Amino acid sequence: MPKRSHAVLSLLLFCTTLTQAEDVLRPYKLASNDTGTLSASITDTRALLEKSSFEVVGEYSPYPGAAVIAVTHPTLLAAAATREFGGYAAVLRIGLTQVGGEVQRSYANPLYWGTALQVGSLDAVEKALGELLGEGKAFGSKKGLSSKKLSSYRYMMMMPRLKDHDLLGSFNSHAEALATIRQNLETNQNKLNPVFEVAIPGQEEVLFGVGIGSGDGNDSDVMATTDSAELKHTAHLPYGLLVSGADVYALAGKFRIALAFPDLGMATFMKISSAPGAIRESLGSLADPIASD
Repeated sequence: MPKRSHAVLSLLLFCTTLTQAEDVLRPYKLASNDTGTLSASITDTRALLEKSSFEVVGEYSPYPGAAVIAVTHPTLLAAAATREFGGYAAVLRIGLTQVGGEVQRSYANPLYWGTALQVGSLDAVEKALGELLGEGKAFGSKKGLSSKKLSSYRYMMMMPRLKDHDLLGSFNSHAEALATIRQNLETNQNKLNPVFEVAIPGQEEVLFGVGIGSGDGNDSDVMATTDSAELKHTAHLPYGLLVSGADVYALAGKFRIALAFPDLGMATFMKISSAPGAIRESLGSLADPIASD
């Protein structure tokens, strides 16, 4: 082969490798890791968000030393409205975690989650969050995942994909479904905590964020088992419950947890083998019909 052909081939291979490297995505970004207290970091983060184009829609502490601030954005809502069940992507989570004398401030990577939830890469949202909190270091997977793999993600063969979400209940109307979820969140005895409620513009879709405080799928125990790396995945929480039309859905636990922890080994996954079913049962209880007087 002539030297010129060798040079062209080498250039093509280099460009292909570079493109593949740039295409790799990870579920979170570490915006900062500074000395301080969790309460001070929460206050500081709130102040930044209040001056931005992001809207704080909820906040909760899933367990001591951790807090989540849930946000949405006009571009995020517009993307969620582009497809059926796009509402799963309507809210991003910002995680604040006390680790020793420092607080890790991280957020769910819009490029990763937008691709996985099939509403697009959300470049504008990623840029806005980066400018506000810091572009940060991507983490959550050693090798990362390609956009192609994320767009049809599943943990392994025979495991659920995005389309395999759980149908938790069906009602006579969208209004009845919403009223049932709201009332059950107020009166439930299962330590299910309402974190946010966000309506998708122009669609009969509403996303609820639900903290799970009891049962085998509770936030504290699941994270104690899975979130063992140096950089914390607090922005994984809370789980979403989607009312779409007259039906109530949630992402399959085996899909949702694996997407948040794509490097999770099977041995660790087996330690929480009862969690996906328990999460479905907990969220499903919110779709139980209200008993009439």
